[in-house]
Amino acid sequence: MAETQCPMPNADSQSESQCRANSNTKNPWDITPKERAIFSIIVMTGAFMAILDTTVVDVIVPKLTGPLATDMYGVQWIITSYMVAAAIALLITEWLIKRFGAKRVFLGGVALFTTASLMCGLSSALEQIIIFRVIQGVGEALIMVTSHIMIFSYFPPEKQGLAMGIYGLGVSFAPALGPTIGGYLTEYYNWRMVFFINVPVGVLLLIAGLIYLPRERFFGSLRFNFISFAFLAIGTIALLIMLSRGQELGWFHSIEIGVLLLVSLIGFLLYALSELWSKHRLIDFTLFKNPLFANGMMIYFFILGFSMYQYFYLLPVYYEHIKMLPTLDAGIAVFAFAVFIGLFSPLAGILADKIGAKRTVAIAAAFYVVTSILFLPRLNYYTPLHQAMLLTIPFGIGMGLFFAPVTVMVLQNAPGHKGELAIVLMDYFRFVGGSFGTALATNNMEYFKNLQFLRMEELQNTEYLGWFLDKMHQSLGLPLEQIKAIFGNYEAFMSYNYGFYNTFMHAGYWGIFGSLFVVLLFVNFRKNPQKERP
Repeated sequence: MAETQCPMPNADSQSESQCRANSNTKNPWDITPKERAIFSIIVMTGAFMAILDTTVVDVIVPKLTGPLATDMYGVQWIITSYMVAAAIALLITEWLIKRFGAKRVFLGGVALFTTASLMCGLSSALEQIIIFRVIQGVGEALIMVTSHIMIFSYFPPEKQGLAMGIYGLGVSFAPALGPTIGGYLTEYYNWRMVFFINVPVGVLLLIAGLIYLPRERFFGSLRFNFISFAFLAIGTIALLIMLSRGQELGWFHSIEIGVLLLVSLIGFLLYALSELWSKHRLIDFTLFKNPLFANGMMIYFFILGFSMYQYFYLLPVYYEHIKMLPTLDAGIAVFAFAVFIGLFSPLAGILADKIGAKRTVAIAAAFYVVTSILFLPRLNYYTPLHQAMLLTIPFGIGMGLFFAPVTVMVLQNAPGHKGELAIVLMDYFRFVGGSFGTALATNNMEYFKNLQFLRMEELQNTEYLGWFLDKMHQSLGLPLEQIKAIFGNYEAFMSYNYGFYNTFMHAGYWGIFGSLFVVLLFVNFRKNPQKERP
């Protein structure tokens, strides 16, 4: 009979205390400060490397059409395949951890990610790079869940906020830093370096992990529901592909999008039926009976996914296409607020330990919403670059304050033996919510650009416009049709510029919607509220 693994640290977990007593083993956080620092650096380097790849590749995608002999729609699969593979692999990670232990799964993920990175850099055809991006996505999922679990276990319960603040450096800081690193490598080397840079880091991580990371002694047996997994995987794959290709194919004007939506709905419906009829469920939804856990997941889904990921996508586009900055300069501009994400993530964790995760979440959500609504919509073509960078700094602070307290609150309100599942659900929500957010940003940008173009034409004085174009024709000596084309391009650019205001505002509206769940944190739903974590 398999021995059971003690649950993740949870200050109120009686099962954890009993497990430690029965197994006569010390707590995982009973280590020296030096060991804690070494373990945390190894784990965080892996998480940082993995999640950085979710945005660093975005910069090089437009540059791959030539080398890979394809178009923009083809290279988009380089991103989509990674995202889909990572989301599906998340669903099996809890079972792998229970079966083999977090250390082995972490190192296996690093090995997969590193090998796939090397092969992506060596690829010469679109089909090859897509296959290796799928493998890379699986590695990313294994790394993210296990690193989350391990770093949480290295800190005692009273310092869980600090642990998640450190982890937030990877989850929040790395995606914002991606365009900067991608821009630099592409500008001074070539697109293959975006993948090759992972190889030495991954090799060093494997060596350091094998030598230093502690080995778990206790493992558990977990029945894995492959039928539910298959149905949920089908629903998720169809949903993510639909979100990725919706703008390209015209959303519901396309038969393919309709088919993907139908397949997704059927997949999720069959998954629900499978879970109802199964004795061994893939996901334990009783976790959501705890209001703090459920609201925390919704905050994570809507603010981090629907709202923040829109800004991750929009800000590099703003700097490159509205401010007309080269790729590297756009990455440096994005770095201005990314630095503050990194600075304030640990501070938010410390604050969560001092005043409680719930109160810190409220402060973070208020700061994030105010800055995203008041500052970012002011960005346009006429905004000086230094002012644009300054306006994004308060937004970076808001993002830095957000991740750690939400994560601590969710994990503290999950039973100790369900910690792995809680982390899997958070990362799954991040992927799906982020996919929705990116799709919304793309769709809104196109919609508001066209809307602003139509409004500009409605307000034009056609007689004066005709006189102006004729005067430019005479002054410049260019054909009248060419003058009209130049003016039409100017109109299109300005409609794109003004469309950013509306798109930024709508991303902020999702932050406001997510903040409704923050308010619900302070509503007492239980008869025995003392059982809930603050």
